[in-house]
Amino acid sequence: MRFHFALTLWTSVCQAVQHYPAAWGHYDLCKFQIYTEEGLTWDYMACQPEAADMTQYLKVTLDPPNITCGDPPETYCALENPYMCNNECDANTEELAHPPKLMFDIEGRNPTTFWQSTSWQKYPKALLVNITLSWNKTIELTDDIVLTFESGRPEQMVLEKSLDYGRTWQPYQFYATDCLDAFTMEPKTVQDLTQHTLLDIICTEDYSRGYVWKYDKTVRFEIKDRFALFAGPRLHNMASLYGQLDTTKNLRDFFTITDLRIRLLRPATGATMVDEDKLTRYFYAISDIKVHGRCKCNLHANSCVFDKEKLGCECEHNTTGPDCGRCKKSYQGRAWSSGSYLPIPKGTANICIPNNIGPVTRVCDNELLRCQNGGVCVNNVRCSCPSDYSGLLCEKSRCEAELGGCRGPDSGAALPAPSLRLLLLLLLGSALLGGASAL
Repeated sequence: MRFHFALTLWTSVCQAVQHYPAAWGHYDLCKFQIYTEEGLTWDYMACQPEAADMTQYLKVTLDPPNITCGDPPETYCALENPYMCNNECDANTEELAHPPKLMFDIEGRNPTTFWQSTSWQKYPKALLVNITLSWNKTIELTDDIVLTFESGRPEQMVLEKSLDYGRTWQPYQFYATDCLDAFTMEPKTVQDLTQHTLLDIICTEDYSRGYVWKYDKTVRFEIKDRFALFAGPRLHNMASLYGQLDTTKNLRDFFTITDLRIRLLRPATGATMVDEDKLTRYFYAISDIKVHGRCKCNLHANSCVFDKEKLGCECEHNTTGPDCGRCKKSYQGRAWSSGSYLPIPKGTANICIPNNIGPVTRVCDNELLRCQNGGVCVNNVRCSCPSDYSGLLCEKSRCEAELGGCRGPDSGAALPAPSLRLLLLLLLGSALLGGASAL
């Protein structure tokens, strides 16, 4: 009976001490009410929106604008059979049109829907197409970018990114059947990268085979394989990845975009020589584009809304702006700072504080100014101390502040207060011994 009581007490105390469910390591809550010595108060934590399919929020632009087939109508031949020329494209007939929106519609339809370019009628002049995907919002990528091609994957292609809404561009990855010939780059794969070379821009030949491999339709930019360099093959150690993203700005920026640009430089030909008598065999066709990510909210919001054709963070922590990138007008008591993934699992909110509380100095942190005796640093401005301790950093036993110590004014020297953990262990040990003697 005593053993059962001790276990029940131990379970109750553990439940009381464990404020944060393990799922909060995903940073899906921005604040939580807790009881402290001052009463009920908010505890703030870093937070971010859930990852989602970002293609439903983008704007697509093609260059040149008239590169889509069907105006005027055109008949195409199959790449693998130059005598099978029964594919029509007509922009004025819905069943025969291939507009850009078909790159983002629901997959699994029969027949497959896809965007298609005009054919390579101006050969040997290059058939160049730029497909730009714009969000008008900063996006953090969370999964592989996947392009699905019909009628062969391009023999030369570049995937580019922008971080400034399309004003400047940087390459993400080069793709070619022959990297040396196309881009004077040695061919590599993502498996060749290490933690130290993760930011290297590579050229890969893995996704540029001709029509002989017509069932290999996808071209990837491997986000998760890059994550795995820090988080492990199955991404089980996300704490390590979050730590790297938190402390390495270049790494965080590498997975952050406002725009993507797909530069198609040479269509699939399936041979070393182009058949100039059947140039309608050569064109680009894309049936699907997948881009998974989340709004960048600087760890100050857990939701992002699409309103009036624009994405925006629903900011918490007294922040505002499209990316929660500044403090609200009445909460500029200290400089704005982004949230932090550290310490795992709930991070640091770095909330904006009211103007009227005067200058705030950093009382505690998780490095040099650590709260002692199990205290928790709250937004770097105070330590939330266990009931047995007080002081700026929880460095004082409460007995020291009481007249005569813990045992009152008539007693001798005050005994040091035992910790909660020690009391519980003694109680549990006593119960176990009592249970054993009863047997």
